[in-house]
Amino acid sequence: MAYPRRRHQYRHRFLPAISAISAAILFLFVFLSFLAPSPVETDHIHRARVPLIFSRRVNNDVGEGNEAPPKFRVPDNGGVLHRDIWSTKNSRFYYGCSNASSQFAEAAAVTRPDRYLAIATSGGLNQQRTGIIDAVVAARILNVTLVIPKLDQKSFWKDVSNFSEIFDVDWFISFLKKDVKIIKDLPRRRGQIWNPYTMRVPRKCNEQCYVRRLVPVLSKKHAVQLTKFDYRLSNRLGEELQKLRCRVNYHALKFTNPIRQMGAKLVRRMRTKSKHYIALHLRFEPDMLAFSGCYYGGGDKERRELATIRRRWKTLHNPNPERERRQGRCPLTPEEVGLLLRALGYDRDTHIFVASGEVYGGESTLAPLKALFPNYHSKEILANQDELKPFSSFSSRMAALDFIVCDESDVFVTNNNGNMAKIIAGRRRYFGHKPTIRPNAKKLYRLFSNRVNMTWEEFSSSARSSQRGFMGDPKEVRPGRGAFHENPACCICEDPEAKKNTGSVRKVTGKKSLPVRKDMDVVAVEDQNTNEEPEWSDPDEEDDLSSQLGNSLYNETSLEDDMFSSEEPELDELLSD
Repeated sequence: MAYPRRRHQYRHRFLPAISAISAAILFLFVFLSFLAPSPVETDHIHRARVPLIFSRRVNNDVGEGNEAPPKFRVPDNGGVLHRDIWSTKNSRFYYGCSNASSQFAEAAAVTRPDRYLAIATSGGLNQQRTGIIDAVVAARILNVTLVIPKLDQKSFWKDVSNFSEIFDVDWFISFLKKDVKIIKDLPRRRGQIWNPYTMRVPRKCNEQCYVRRLVPVLSKKHAVQLTKFDYRLSNRLGEELQKLRCRVNYHALKFTNPIRQMGAKLVRRMRTKSKHYIALHLRFEPDMLAFSGCYYGGGDKERRELATIRRRWKTLHNPNPERERRQGRCPLTPEEVGLLLRALGYDRDTHIFVASGEVYGGESTLAPLKALFPNYHSKEILANQDELKPFSSFSSRMAALDFIVCDESDVFVTNNNGNMAKIIAGRRRYFGHKPTIRPNAKKLYRLFSNRVNMTWEEFSSSARSSQRGFMGDPKEVRPGRGAFHENPACCICEDPEAKKNTGSVRKVTGKKSLPVRKDMDVVAVEDQNTNEEPEWSDPDEEDDLSSQLGNSLYNETSLEDDMFSSEEPELDELLSD
């Protein structure tokens, strides 16, 4: 019995030594981990921890005799760029101008008595906003009194707010009193509530169309309500009516005081964190991805989940993910948006506000974007639950807060071309051409797919080249192209005095000279706008997409107003904002 006891004691003598060796190995491991490069500088950000949704599968094997691909490292800084990344070129030479001319008669002189137009909007906040704008113009075309529009309370967005709970109704009526007579409710008829005659006009109905279809009905019924009033007015109208559109959109439609005060509070909190900030309208929700028909590398799980959602809409064609991506119809992933912004010169310290619903993949999907931009904010981060309580049960009021923070940002980035993106882009043109970045997904597709075979310098240079014409610069798009709310060309005037007072000029394309801004560096040659223009379509020249819903466009270079037109109301409403 003695021998086993000695062996037991013998083992105990070695326990301290074993513990010391284990501790030394652990210390060495921790020390080496500190020497490893940061996640932002790895070949693929958070590749080990982030799902395949962020991967673009590229054959990257290195066989015998093949050279290893260049290292793709994202620097912490924004690089040396000879331009001001927080403003657009030549913006000082343009300003918003939407005043009526002396030829535009005041409402009191042309409004016919006992003729009333009511409308019922549809969709989310920004689709309803376009309906309200067009309703004012339609009332002016018909020379009738407009009843304050009814907001959609039964749609996908499930918001029971009325007009006066979103917009300042008294300001709206007062500001437009010289253009259109507006009342809050239909008058009573023979002492009873007056139920107007309901009808619908075709999409893209022009001035003659409204006169032909509605004047006879108004003469007989006196009060008409137009239902599902979305995209019911032509993109092309006379200049006076287009300017009226601008007066409604940019001046008459003001959010209520509680919304504006909360929005201003969010903007102030962003400003206290940084002098400049970027706002990103992400739109990477499961429904949006399912509708797009795109694939993001998530394997069978992603295919099953998005296919289940997609089956809700019977009119959608069978998707061809590779074709959709090749044609620029797929929203960028949060990581791709982050890489684009870093390539455009925004460094790791830049503060970014993200307006988004539920992101597909949750935090793991957002992780690469947050690694690229750690100063990541949303309204839920900037404000506490008590502050947001008056708004959080109403999707339109929450959307209005996002609208304000995005509109006030130094740079606005859109990952789709829905109504919010269009309206904010147009506002930013009207109020000084603040930078508005729309990713050129059609050109960026191959760049993102091949980035593991490029150096960062090659990638960033190509990304900047791809974005020419998609940065919100003045005269980026010819007048009349694209949706009017996005490109309100006739409401933007040149300031000849500002141009005359600019000291020097330089040749840009060989055809004309542009003034040089004295308050910034000369723009690098690779970042100059060329004569290449985004191929935006004219919404009034294209067929309704009710017969071709599969052709949804996100950041493609052509876009039409009726991308949300369908026989399925929920689909219209989902995509509306």
